[in-house]
Amino acid sequence: MQALLTAGAVSLAFTLLLTPVFIRLFKRINWGQFIREDGPVSHHAKHGTPTMGGLVVIAGTVVGYFTGTLTAAEPIQISALLVLFMMVGLGAVGFLDDYLKTRNQRSLGLGGWAKILGQVIVATAFALLALQFPNEDGLTPATTAVSIVRDTSFDFVVLLGGVAGVIVYVIWIAGIVTSASNGVNVADGLDGLATGASIFAIGAYIIIGFWQNNQYRFAPSLDPDVAYKAYEVRDPLDLAIVATAIVGALIGFLWWNTSPAQIFMGDTGSLGIGGALAALAVLSRTELLLVLIGGLFVIVVGSVILQRVYFKLTGGKRIFRMSPLHHHFELKGWAEVTVVVRFWIIGGLFVAAGVGAFYLEWLSR
Repeated sequence: MQALLTAGAVSLAFTLLLTPVFIRLFKRINWGQFIREDGPVSHHAKHGTPTMGGLVVIAGTVVGYFTGTLTAAEPIQISALLVLFMMVGLGAVGFLDDYLKTRNQRSLGLGGWAKILGQVIVATAFALLALQFPNEDGLTPATTAVSIVRDTSFDFVVLLGGVAGVIVYVIWIAGIVTSASNGVNVADGLDGLATGASIFAIGAYIIIGFWQNNQYRFAPSLDPDVAYKAYEVRDPLDLAIVATAIVGALIGFLWWNTSPAQIFMGDTGSLGIGGALAALAVLSRTELLLVLIGGLFVIVVGSVILQRVYFKLTGGKRIFRMSPLHHHFELKGWAEVTVVVRFWIIGGLFVAAGVGAFYLEWLSR
């Protein structure tokens, strides 16, 4: 518990107090946001607002996690390091994208396929590393089984064999990672929207990791029912600690990112946060539950896909005035802060449903 509280407090203090320093630095070196010309007119005033604030969030997370674990004398576990690896790795892909935007003075950085390639490379390294490092109970950070609330019997290696199973598993993880990171990225279009929604979603994994840690994993000689309910997850407490550090960093950053935003997280932050969310889902054995916990991101990305498909099929007609969905409501006349708060409410309800489903599964056993 001490590590949880310390990690969250330190990361929050880091971003809350140091973000203004980064804002001044980014203004000095002209790391300003470029706005889509076809976007809402009200967004044109945001041109030049410092971006790449994800650097502050990532730094705050790393400092908070290590401070929390070391001061509480908790061992640093591989699972949390894998989450940080994913966050930093995808943050680097996003940073390259942001840097190209600022250098080339345009709203487009990396090409779409180049960005996906970077995500896939990081996701592949994560997937392969997560199958290593068994603990004393033989548990590795991840398995090749598909999971919902815990691993199911659908195991790629069992069904397809060693090499083919691992290849399909890597593709599966890459799909989860690219979907989650792009989901947060697409939602990052209004002041504080992606930041607040990510606080809810990643906060769910504080509860999940803490709950998993408090259950007996192996106790058949004491109580068969307890053993049946137990979770086979490596380092659940460490996952909760790193999730707490991320949430703390996001809360401190939101103070400066809320409307009117003084800094944007950029692709550096949105890709890194989305990657961390995917890593937490994979390592806590809740891969498919992420669809519910990240339901807001699913809706936002779905609106973009629907818009594009309908546009092509109908020869130029649109379902929404503009995609992603939050811009549609802006063009309908909703104030930006109204859209953000209502989307936060929707995201919070999805998270509550996801955590509730997680707990109901345990009760059903």
